[in-house]
Amino acid sequence: MTKSKKRDMSKTMKEFLSESQELVETLSRNLMDIDAALKVGEPDPDMINEVFRGWHTLKGLASTFGAETLTKLAHAEESLLDEIRLGRVELTADALDSLLESVEAAIRTLNAIDAAGDVNAAVPATLGSDGAKPAAGAGAAETKGDGARPPQAEIQVELREVVASEVLEVLTEFEEHRLAINVQQGRGVYRVRTRFALQTIDAELDAIKRRLKPLGEIITYLPSTESGDPDLLDIDVILVLNESLAALDAALDGIEAKREQLVPPRVAPRDTAQTIQPKVSSKAPDEQISREPAPLAPNIPAPREPKEGAIVSTRDRAAGTSLRSVSQSVRVDIGKLDRLMNAVGELNIIRTAIAKVSDELRTAMGRRDLAIELHRVTRGFERRLAEMREGILEVRMVPIGQMFDRLTRMTRKISRSLGKEIHLVIAGADTEVDKLIIEELSDPLMHIIRNAIDHGVEEPSERREAGKPDVGTVALTAYQKGNHVLIEVEDDGAGIDGERIVAAAVLRGFLTPEQAGSLSEREILNLVFLPGVSTAKETTELSGRGVGMDVVKTNISALGGVVEVQTELGIGTKFTITMPVTLAIIPALLVSVDGDTYAVPLNTVAEALILSPADVETVMGAEVMTLRGKTLPLCRLDRFFGRPRSGPLEESSRVVVASLGQRRLGLVVDNLVGQQDVVIKPLGESLAEAGCFAGATEIGDQRLSLVLDTVAIIEEFFAIGEEASRPTPIPVVG
Repeated sequence: MTKSKKRDMSKTMKEFLSESQELVETLSRNLMDIDAALKVGEPDPDMINEVFRGWHTLKGLASTFGAETLTKLAHAEESLLDEIRLGRVELTADALDSLLESVEAAIRTLNAIDAAGDVNAAVPATLGSDGAKPAAGAGAAETKGDGARPPQAEIQVELREVVASEVLEVLTEFEEHRLAINVQQGRGVYRVRTRFALQTIDAELDAIKRRLKPLGEIITYLPSTESGDPDLLDIDVILVLNESLAALDAALDGIEAKREQLVPPRVAPRDTAQTIQPKVSSKAPDEQISREPAPLAPNIPAPREPKEGAIVSTRDRAAGTSLRSVSQSVRVDIGKLDRLMNAVGELNIIRTAIAKVSDELRTAMGRRDLAIELHRVTRGFERRLAEMREGILEVRMVPIGQMFDRLTRMTRKISRSLGKEIHLVIAGADTEVDKLIIEELSDPLMHIIRNAIDHGVEEPSERREAGKPDVGTVALTAYQKGNHVLIEVEDDGAGIDGERIVAAAVLRGFLTPEQAGSLSEREILNLVFLPGVSTAKETTELSGRGVGMDVVKTNISALGGVVEVQTELGIGTKFTITMPVTLAIIPALLVSVDGDTYAVPLNTVAEALILSPADVETVMGAEVMTLRGKTLPLCRLDRFFGRPRSGPLEESSRVVVASLGQRRLGLVVDNLVGQQDVVIKPLGESLAEAGCFAGATEIGDQRLSLVLDTVAIIEEFFAIGEEASRPTPIPVVG
């Protein structure tokens, strides 16, 4: 096989995985909507039908690409949902568990395909070899009655007594079932006939459906042969009306249409003629997502006048036809964006070199005229380069709600397995973050939420004794603050017992009893991130072994972020994750230490100032200074890098105040070199373990600079039990 063919196959595989992932994520969101609807009543049949269509689409896609395991799984779910939508299987919470398990099985299947590069890759345990769901979920969906199919013949006889055979003959089995259910419940059935120009039929039919949907249930829409005009088509919409006829007339206002009663109502309809509102989402208010209604067909004159006496929509028709796609989006591999960002970084280095040449022309060669012209060109180049960089960053940014949707499904699963009812409140789902950061944050957030549900939120009986509602609350909030994104996970549980944390840390050997007695509240809470430290009374399958929170901190630190915890006994706990908006290209402050140049990410720099040796004090063996009335610990980078220089600090030394969350640390450097946008490139395997460096970057003149991992430096400097050769840190104030 040639190299080009391999590349083409790789592109095809990526397209398949990308489209399949989108379908699975949509299935997950729709199922969570159904779950929310089940808690307050009966879900809209369209919601179930939407999930049915989603599995059907996924089955067709998987079958096209030869993914047998995924095809069998999708076929099984499509069959189950067909039974549910036809009323043969009852949609219960257990049935929903089964459907959600299948979504997770599909995700595992796609992950296996992605890892192996083979559409028929072996899938990890919990998914059968035949692609079927785990046996645990097989009996979750309950068949109504004794499991027999409903008496379809009786339903048909009843319908034929009230509905014309010409209508019944064109209905599908599902449409006939929905019509029968509504007729049995005494609702009226109407036929609404209107006429469309063939050029605009799709847009105008969608507009009609949007008007009629809030009034009841649309059973189907059928073409009619009465028009006689080859450019016009009559459409009959079969509508079950929950509202009054006045409401129906109000919805059809401005549209020339005929309505005909097929089945008279036996129950009084609601009268909402003056206030027609769309159905309200069954989600909690904090979880609702506002969606603007799609616009009606565009105002473009019709290509020709219809025949006299024809029934026509008064909305203007769109002239002509077009083969253009309505989609304005394309899928882009994140690797391609990385390469573009690297190119931008290289161009930034070239810009710096051009600026240097401009200075030399003016000073060394006396060509002020050329220097001015070159400077003008350089300024234009800078502006275009900045626009290019911002554009690439915007493409990389995605709403953090993509990750929140997955966490919603996980929260439901964990809470049901523990017998706890949890209300997940989501805010800030539209906050945008770099795609790579979102993917890497999924697991840490999952650990935090899992611990909140398992150990934070009490059992219902305990909550009642404490005067709390039986339903626990976990709030997931995201918002942008400067160049950082803050993600908060807060629960209304029992809080964290500091004494038990300290006891667990002493038991594990992380602290001596003497050290334990001198810890601040912040240092005590940070002990939860040590490996093996847990306050759980007993170990469960979900958590309690002390494994997870240390991984949370490690993963977040690797992304240039920090996690902090606040708690109050009996009230609850809040974890706050502070992350950079993007890792692709960052502004950096260049500093010199012992003749070498280092880059400090500017998003962690609060300020920089001249350090006078007279301002430095030694407290408990640590060098500190007072900054605006607050104590600022100092870290000499030469000592931190293992290259200590003897003697006192020089008069020309500078302090770069690094700030991350609530922690502040003064980095002592020799001088400030300048500011530059840098693209961080990973270090080789031999240097990857150097925890205080995030990578390397080019700074011009074919020079490389190490990029400091400010988060790691702060964490290590304030770490408990650090080497005696380093200053013993004191708690930061402010």
